[in-house]
Amino acid sequence: MDLRDATTEDVDDIRETARASLSASYGHALSADLIDDAVESWYDAEALADSLTDEGAVFVVAVEDGGVVGFAQSQLVKRREPVGELDWLHVHPDHRGKGIGDDLLRRAETELLELGAERLEGRVLAANEAGGEFYEGEGFSEIGERTVEIGGEEFLERVFARFPSGDGEQVLTEARVADDGEQVYVAYDEADRASIAPFYATYADRERTERMGYVCGNCGGFAVNVDTMDRVQCSECGNQRKASRWDAGW
Repeated sequence: MDLRDATTEDVDDIRETARASLSASYGHALSADLIDDAVESWYDAEALADSLTDEGAVFVVAVEDGGVVGFAQSQLVKRREPVGELDWLHVHPDHRGKGIGDDLLRRAETELLELGAERLEGRVLAANEAGGEFYEGEGFSEIGERTVEIGGEEFLERVFARFPSGDGEQVLTEARVADDGEQVYVAYDEADRASIAPFYATYADRERTERMGYVCGNCGGFAVNVDTMDRVQCSECGNQRKASRWDAGW
């Protein structure tokens, strides 16, 4: 089995692999027509060519006996810090159990880090329990959920993240400078789910003895407000967490 970057000549094999993988993983939740529509929309020749020419795209295929048996589709996204987003990782059901998914993930991760990614995010539909277990087994932590639209229908998607350092270790506490110039420490393993992206807890010291507040996982801003009902909202991008306390006035 070989790994290489995808080319437009791989379109047919990528489509077949995507269709077979989606059917095996989501056949209980997505109709055959919806899966076909998704494949036609995401992996036609023009759409694939556009994704491959994007300078931030990382599209890796696993090849066996001359044919594509798996692929990892990802991209570098410039937020407050560069994020490597793993959009899809598919392995043909006839070739699962061989470690191909692990190899694809490592190759995609390496290329994303070389492009400057400071953290990695993987997404998988909630209906695919095995997909969530895969990311957890690879050292990712679930940081939130979001709703995505496929073929005009909405589905719940789980978001996983890893924060690798240069030596491959997880960076769970990161020193940052807040907007007012104050040194703070972001705890990436202390995340609160929110409407767009999670909020991460911040501390005054690396040992996490003095709690400060939150940083927004969507825009990276520190202008995060907490009201008396424990509602958390970023004033820069509108990301928010619902209230967790009951208002006795109502």
